[in-house]
Amino acid sequence: MEKKSTRQAYGEALVKLGKENKDVVVLEADLSKSTMTVFFKKEFPERHINVGIAEADLMGTAAGIATTGKIPFASTFAHFAAGRAFDQIRNSIVYPKLNVKICPTHAGISLGEDGGSHQSIEDMALMRSLPGMVVLSPADAVETEKAVMAAAKYEGPVYIRLGRLNIPVLFDDSYNFEIGKAVTLSEGNDVAIIATGLMVYEAVEAAKLLEKEGIKARVINMSTIKPLDKDAVLKAAKECKFIVTSEEHSVVGGLGSAVSEYLSEVHPTKIIKHGIYDVFGQSADGETMLNNYKLRAKDIAEVVLNNK
Repeated sequence: MEKKSTRQAYGEALVKLGKENKDVVVLEADLSKSTMTVFFKKEFPERHINVGIAEADLMGTAAGIATTGKIPFASTFAHFAAGRAFDQIRNSIVYPKLNVKICPTHAGISLGEDGGSHQSIEDMALMRSLPGMVVLSPADAVETEKAVMAAAKYEGPVYIRLGRLNIPVLFDDSYNFEIGKAVTLSEGNDVAIIATGLMVYEAVEAAKLLEKEGIKARVINMSTIKPLDKDAVLKAAKECKFIVTSEEHSVVGGLGSAVSEYLSEVHPTKIIKHGIYDVFGQSADGETMLNNYKLRAKDIAEVVLNNK
């Protein structure tokens, strides 16, 4: 199976977008080779801005550019964007509802060797807490490109969570992406596995393992964390025996929390949150990290079997 990182797909998508829309401007904080905005820099140097290692300036500058009618895409590592520059995102971008696209890479523990200080496991929680912020977490390279294109057309602040690790490409160009809409990848009523980001592939593989145990799992790709596709979640809650959410993010405040918060009010359902359980990451290569933190298909299947 072909593998590609979502950061790679992001860099390539920016070049395609830049050719289609001359209002697109790309900003970065001295990490263009890591975030892959270097592709855009080579193609459109006059529309690429390196603010240096100054993430607060990155967001403030992007906000200012947005007031001129341009469409800024601002990139750095996820921890530096969501964490270090949170105040600027809140007060300079989201509060005035400016049309800025924040697209950080190196999210989650699959970042690898840089360790817990750099592995953002709380960024979705921070971003979804902001009024009016759209939060996207694409499952593969194809969905990443489509999310970038959709974000450019959307009027308002958007956060797109991207990763460093090369992951399987699940979809082809016929795949339809829409902000706020989940996609069901397999049908079943014994359990609904609602996954996001790189955990979508693991959820698909988990469904295959569960089928061997006589369990039919519905797998839902929830690539939009906010606004949550409430119709898809409610349908799963009504039709399936229970729900497992799976994310490469803390179980506090992310996808699992979003699903739980909604269903607790409209249709109380048994929900098991699978993800990072209130701990920081460590230093190892990305694949090892996913194994060590039990973020694999077999681990999702085990959660289902232990709670059926």
